[in-house]
Amino acid sequence: MMKKSLSGLSLAYLLLVLGFIYLPIVIMTAMAFNESSSYALPFRFSTKWFEQLASNDILLRAGWNSVLLAAANTVVATVLGTMTAIAFARYTFRGKVLLQILLFPPIAIPWLILATAMLIFFFYSGIGRGLHAMLLAHVALSLPYVIVIVGARLQSFGTDLEEAAATLGASPLQTFFRVTLPTIAPGVMAAALFAFGISFDQFVTSYFLSPPGVTTLPVEIYASIRKGFTPEINAISAIIILVSMLLLLAVSRFYRFAGNS
Repeated sequence: MMKKSLSGLSLAYLLLVLGFIYLPIVIMTAMAFNESSSYALPFRFSTKWFEQLASNDILLRAGWNSVLLAAANTVVATVLGTMTAIAFARYTFRGKVLLQILLFPPIAIPWLILATAMLIFFFYSGIGRGLHAMLLAHVALSLPYVIVIVGARLQSFGTDLEEAAATLGASPLQTFFRVTLPTIAPGVMAAALFAFGISFDQFVTSYFLSPPGVTTLPVEIYASIRKGFTPEINAISAIIILVSMLLLLAVSRFYRFAGNS
């Protein structure tokens, strides 16, 4: 009886947590299809806000900037982070422990402090502000996460397969592309998705480093909310949620099938 009571309480607690997380998302998505601009009830289905979004050049341009910036950050951070993780896992060199320790302060330090430091550094170094500065900042913020995620995947298997490939005459590049990379591919993909999410969702550094006339979607949503909230933001948020869920489902199914093959 006691176990059943605890199981029921645990289930109720889990449902409350999930409801607290997902209920606002469900309501926001539903309001994107509500005809009223002030969320008046009863609910009346309409796609007018998606139609207005299609003609909102400011939000669309900001969204495109976010996608391009996140895609570029994903490529650069994933490649550099994977190379660094392999160096940490497979090689011994002077200062290795110190460099590994230095990975964690950027994760722990608030992004507001990091963004302020980057703004000052970019100003005095001549880098300035713009999409290039935002890309550098996003890569710097994403790299520690990529290195930790890929490094954890590398720690899950030893060097036996790589040594066997080298013994059979494979070059270092052949060993990497035919043995190491396929083995760590799930970790690399997870790190890439994490890097994309960090960049796409990044507000503070983008807000500090964006020049006049060039914004990303989080910055533009913040500016729109300050001027006056419109359901067009709900519409573009619903699109982002749908695309994100489909992407995650596709990746998870792909790697599940790969693991069963």
